[in-house]
Amino acid sequence: MANTTNKKVLEFVESRVQLCKPDKVVWITGEKEQYDALTKEALSTGEMIELNQKTLPGCLLHRTNPNDVARVEGRTFICSRKEEDCGPTNNWWEPKQAYAKLESILDGAYKGRTMYVIPFSMGPVGGPISKIGIELTDSIYVVLNMRIMTRVGNNVLEALGDSNDFVRGTHAKCQIDPEERYICQFPEDNAIISVNSGYGGNVLLGKKCFALRIASYQGKNEMWMAEHMLILGIEKPNKEIVYMCAAFPSACGKTNLAMLIPPEGYRKAGYRVFTVGDDISWIKKGPDGRLYAINPENGFFGVAPGTNSHSNYNALASTRKNTIFTNVALNPETKEVWWEGLEKDDPEKKKPAHLIDWIGRPWTPDTVDADGKPVKAAHPNSRFTAPAINCPCISPEFENGNGVPISAFIFGGRRPSTVPLVYQATSWEHGVFIGSIMGSETTAAATGQVGVVRRDPMAMRPFCGYHMGDYFQHWLDMGKSVDVDKQPKFFNVNWFRVDENGNFIWPGFGDNMRVLDWMLKRIAGEVDAVETPIGYVPNADDINIDGIEGFTKDTLKSILAIDKDAWKVEADGIKEFYKSFGDKLPKELAKQADALKDRLAK
Repeated sequence: MANTTNKKVLEFVESRVQLCKPDKVVWITGEKEQYDALTKEALSTGEMIELNQKTLPGCLLHRTNPNDVARVEGRTFICSRKEEDCGPTNNWWEPKQAYAKLESILDGAYKGRTMYVIPFSMGPVGGPISKIGIELTDSIYVVLNMRIMTRVGNNVLEALGDSNDFVRGTHAKCQIDPEERYICQFPEDNAIISVNSGYGGNVLLGKKCFALRIASYQGKNEMWMAEHMLILGIEKPNKEIVYMCAAFPSACGKTNLAMLIPPEGYRKAGYRVFTVGDDISWIKKGPDGRLYAINPENGFFGVAPGTNSHSNYNALASTRKNTIFTNVALNPETKEVWWEGLEKDDPEKKKPAHLIDWIGRPWTPDTVDADGKPVKAAHPNSRFTAPAINCPCISPEFENGNGVPISAFIFGGRRPSTVPLVYQATSWEHGVFIGSIMGSETTAAATGQVGVVRRDPMAMRPFCGYHMGDYFQHWLDMGKSVDVDKQPKFFNVNWFRVDENGNFIWPGFGDNMRVLDWMLKRIAGEVDAVETPIGYVPNADDINIDGIEGFTKDTLKSILAIDKDAWKVEADGIKEFYKSFGDKLPKELAKQADALKDRLAK
C-alpha cells in the first residue's frame, strides 16, 4: 500500500505499474524487518550469498552477469530536448525517440516480478541542500544497496509532502541484454530510466545518474553545484577544521585522499583528517556568503582491488560490517571475501590456495585463461557498498544538512611529467581554467600511444548532465556570486610524476598531507609562493619533507620545477581541446588560455 498522498508520486508509480505489469508492488518503508525479509528472500534465490556472520556481520556477496560489470559510457545518454544542450562530451538521444524505445523495452518487463518503490533522499532528510527521488526497481540487490547509499523510507515521503520536486527513476533488469542496455537521463523532466543492467553504477540511480547528471542540471538552474568531488576536513593543532573539496579522474587516489591518515609526525603534532564524502559534493552558498558542501550520499561504493590496510586502512575498516560486496572472490572455507591486493596486508600471507572467483568458478593462483594468461579471482572493477557511518574517520559533520564551509578546491590528474606536485591558481577564473584542463596521460597499455592527455574537466566528463561549455560558465557565475574574500582557493596536485625508470617520485598516500599542509598555510596567508607562468608554486622550504626516507630537497625541487617547453606543448593541447566547445566556450577561459601562452613566451 502506498505510504503517501502525493498525487504526482502516485501518478508516476501507477503509470509504471500499467507499463511494466508487476505481479505485486512493495513500498520500501525503511524498517529493519522489511530489509531482513528481503535479505532472506535474496539469499533463498541465490541473488545474495551470506558471508561469515562472525567476522563480517551483516555482510553479503552478489555476482552480476559477466556482461554487466561496469558503467557503460557508450550506452549512457543525455536526452535533452535540443542536441546543442547536450554538448560534445555526452551522447545525445532525442527524448521522444528515447521514451518510445525505452517504453517498448519496459512494456511487461516486470511480469512475474515485484516492483519495489524506493523513496530516497540525497543528503540528510529535509536538509536545505538535499533532494528527493523515487526509484522503481525489480531488484532486491538495488533495494539493499540504496539503503546503504542513500537515506530511504517513509520519512523521505513525509519530507517531500505534496511537492513535485522529485526525480523519477525507473530501473528494470529485463534480460541483462548488453545490446538493449540503456542508461538515460532526461534533465528537463527530472527523470532517469535504466534498463538491461544489474550493475551498481548503472542501477543505483541516486549515484551518478541523479547525484551528478541530473543534479548538475538542477544546480545550473537553481544556482548551486553538483560536483564529482570528495570532501575532507583537516583539523589543525589549534582545533580549527578546514574543509576542502577535491576532484580527480578515476585511478588517481580520490578515496585514499578522502580517508587520508597523516604521517606520524603530523599525528603527534595534533593534525587529524575527517571524511565528509569520498565521491560527490553538492555545493551551495550559505547565509554568510560562503560556499557550503554536503555529501549527498550515505555510503561508499568503492573499488575493492588494491584496497588493503596499507593503501587505505579506513576504507577497508568501513567494509567490516553491513557491507555488500559485488564481484569479489569468495573463500569457500571461511566464507570471507578476497581480492587482488588484499594479500599486501601481511607480507607473509600468500594468495589463498583455493577460492571461488567472481563468476562462481573454482580458482587457484595457477588458474589461466585459454591464452595461458593468469586469471584474476576478483573482477578489476569489483566493489564494496559500505555504510559511511562505518568509516573510522567519518566527520562529526556528516549528518549536518547545512553542509561544511569550503576553503579550497583541489584538482588533479595522473601526469608522469609537465605538471608539478602542486600549484595554486591566481584567481577564481584561473582556478576554473585549471579545473577545465585537468586530465590524465594515457599509457602504452591503454592505447598504444604514450603521453596523450585525456582531458576530464573537473573529473565531470562522463557525468555532466548538459553542455560542458555552459557548465564552465556556471562555475564562473558561481564565483561571481561569492565575495572575493569568501571564495575558496584553487589548487592543482599531481602525485604521479615519475623518474627516468618510470618509478613514482613522490611517496603519495599519507604523505600527501604534506601538500595539504602547504595549502592550509596558503589559505591562512602564512607562507609566500613563487609566481610562475602557470600559477603559484611552493618554495621548496615550505613543504615539510621530514621523515620521508631517501627523499631530498633537490628531489622535491625537481617535481616543483616548471618546464616551459613542456608547458608550451600543453598550452597548444589546451587550445585544441577548447575548440570542441565552439562558441559555448566562455570568453574568460579562452582569455586564460591565451594568457598562459603569452606568459610562457616571455
